[in-house]
Amino acid sequence: MNKLSASFIFLFEGFLSGFAMKLAYTTYIIYRVDVLGLDPLQLVLAGTVLESTVFIFEIPTGVVADLYSRRLSSILGFGLLGLGILVEGLVPLFSILLLSQIIAGIGWTFISGAYTAWITDEVGTDKVGDLFLRADQLDILGALTAIPVAVWLANFNLASPYWVGGGLMIAMALFMAFFMPENGFTRAPKEERQGWQSLLAPVREGIGIIRGRSVLMLFTVIALLVGLYSEAWDRLAQPLLLENFTFPNLMGLEMDAIAWFGLLNAAVLILSLIANQIARRVVDTSQSAQLLKALQWIFMGMVLAIVVFALSGQFFVAVAALLIFDILRALSHPLSNAWLNQQIDSKLRATLLSMTGQLDALGQLSGGPFLGWIGRLRSLRTALLTAALVLSPVSGLYARIRRLTQSD
Repeated sequence: MNKLSASFIFLFEGFLSGFAMKLAYTTYIIYRVDVLGLDPLQLVLAGTVLESTVFIFEIPTGVVADLYSRRLSSILGFGLLGLGILVEGLVPLFSILLLSQIIAGIGWTFISGAYTAWITDEVGTDKVGDLFLRADQLDILGALTAIPVAVWLANFNLASPYWVGGGLMIAMALFMAFFMPENGFTRAPKEERQGWQSLLAPVREGIGIIRGRSVLMLFTVIALLVGLYSEAWDRLAQPLLLENFTFPNLMGLEMDAIAWFGLLNAAVLILSLIANQIARRVVDTSQSAQLLKALQWIFMGMVLAIVVFALSGQFFVAVAALLIFDILRALSHPLSNAWLNQQIDSKLRATLLSMTGQLDALGQLSGGPFLGWIGRLRSLRTALLTAALVLSPVSGLYARIRRLTQSD
């Protein structure tokens, strides 16, 4: 059977996975609270199980991708991620939810290093940056399309978005199994794929490469800091709005908190799509210096947005800061992916990408409980301001990387 082009597969997956993931997770909090009856501790434990699974399996799955096949690893990843989503909606039990998080977490680790390594090998480092931005745009369009469908399905059964979203991800994996090419990757020789030593060798070599290159050492610090701050924002930003503000009507329309969060969700996606298009026109993603400069300013803006959000006493100022932060954060992902893939040799690309993913997971595992404890002991504002403090060195680290690469 003839394979399709790698670029088409990557862009098609961007739309479909954006649709499927948003479909599954638009109303997931309502399902977990109203159907499963979870308390706040159980809600946090579900996320902890997911991040723990990612932390444990991130590097081993990256090594498998580098030794055997990035294509196979990606197909397994999308299939397992879809299965994890599907399982959560099958039986309304907390134990089943935890099982689904383990399955989905393993699936994510098969994707995280391998999939971007695969497309980079297929199209080349000079073209992959623009492709990341285009795929991100399609992911946003897919998510926007999914929101009304998810609400419609949830009106019939709160578990049905999981069934459809998980099924679509599994279907995507099957589609990739038939049509996904792999021409840019060369499998390691048979003698390098036998025994534990073969699995440990890429890890040792990857650590050696990171230690030998100061820019990659600095990026590992960035990955850790991004993980450390992110749980506070993901878990505490919306509760701060609920705690500190009365949600106003908008242009004469009655708007409760649920309606406002739905509106904000859609606004972030639309504005992120516009920002993504601007970035495609302004930033030459084949040029490392331009990527680093853009990331430097993006993370500076993210820190300022958190500070304004945490300190604001005006609802619409806080909402504007929230929107700016989420847009900049969404933009940072494809740009940082583009830069990092330019720095890594193809042979160890998946392993090294998985190492940075593991550091992000480690940061979330350690930073989340710590910042949550600050929020309980002091206030949500204090926790978010602490998160801004944790994130604040990142802009300077990107500036330092930029100076180092310019002097090479």
